[in-house]
Amino acid sequence: MKGWKSNINGTHFVAAILMVWLSSCVLVRAQLTPDFYATTCPNLFTIVRREVKRALVNEMRIASALVRLHFHDCFVNGCDGSVLLDGNDGEKFSNANLNSARGFEVVDTIKRSLESACSGVVSCADILAIAARDTVLLSGGPLWRVPLGRRDGRVSNQTEANNRLPSPFMNIDQIIQKFTDVGLDTTDVVALSGAHTIGFARCSTFSQRLFNFSDTGAPDKNIETEMLADLQRFCPPNGDENKMTALDRNSTDLFDNHYFQNLLNLKGLLLSDQALVSNGSVASTTKSLVESYSRDSKLFFSDFVNSMIKMGNIRVLTGTDGEIRKNCRVVN
Repeated sequence: MKGWKSNINGTHFVAAILMVWLSSCVLVRAQLTPDFYATTCPNLFTIVRREVKRALVNEMRIASALVRLHFHDCFVNGCDGSVLLDGNDGEKFSNANLNSARGFEVVDTIKRSLESACSGVVSCADILAIAARDTVLLSGGPLWRVPLGRRDGRVSNQTEANNRLPSPFMNIDQIIQKFTDVGLDTTDVVALSGAHTIGFARCSTFSQRLFNFSDTGAPDKNIETEMLADLQRFCPPNGDENKMTALDRNSTDLFDNHYFQNLLNLKGLLLSDQALVSNGSVASTTKSLVESYSRDSKLFFSDFVNSMIKMGNIRVLTGTDGEIRKNCRVVN
């Protein structure tokens, strides 16, 4: 009987060791690393940077589009490249992306170049992460090492995108909740909103602030007077809702902290931007970050990098999960 008990205890001990070993394997497998493709695709970064540069030379506005693609990818089903998949019921046709999301052709070009250099190796999800970093850098922003090793998902869900993605019409409490839902915090909200230092927005995304805001019969009081007059001329009632203007007034294509200075001067274009300092029960928290970033571009860059890396880790597929797509628009 004593030997039998000893044998059972030994079995339990071995089982416990096995569980610890398996857990460590899962942890290692799920870890992303900047050197993931060092031997399998050594020219990866050179190829992506080359194609992103060409795209920016052709159209500087594509920089913000590539950052936005990575953002919209990670918020829906995690960073799995699902935003790139074609299909009428996919994320491309969600409210936030339809006739708005751009940059797909740039990703296609990068993918073709990588398939020529190292076929079947680099995921579309990782391409989005690297391209977002490179567009920020080439627009004057910070450089960081992008953790890699994501694999591509096989499902793109339009309904999930409609439910998950923040909207320019949301107040600050709603926006923070969207970030909280994917494991991000208030610092991430403010830092990642700083990506609006580059890019443009359509009249349809902010015109509700210009004339009859919230059925008050008057414009949003949180718009600087001169800017309001300019926007009312640019986006008149019954005008072309697809006309676009810069998100960061007077600093259109440069990735800097000017966006935060604008917010403090009531020059935020989108309701969701200006809400960081003007509205909501937590505006005092977000406003203090806006004030800090407006004074200290290094702090903004540092927090932005940390938040981009954190966002890039949302529900990633690794190991044998998912796939490495040959074409970013379709599953294998």
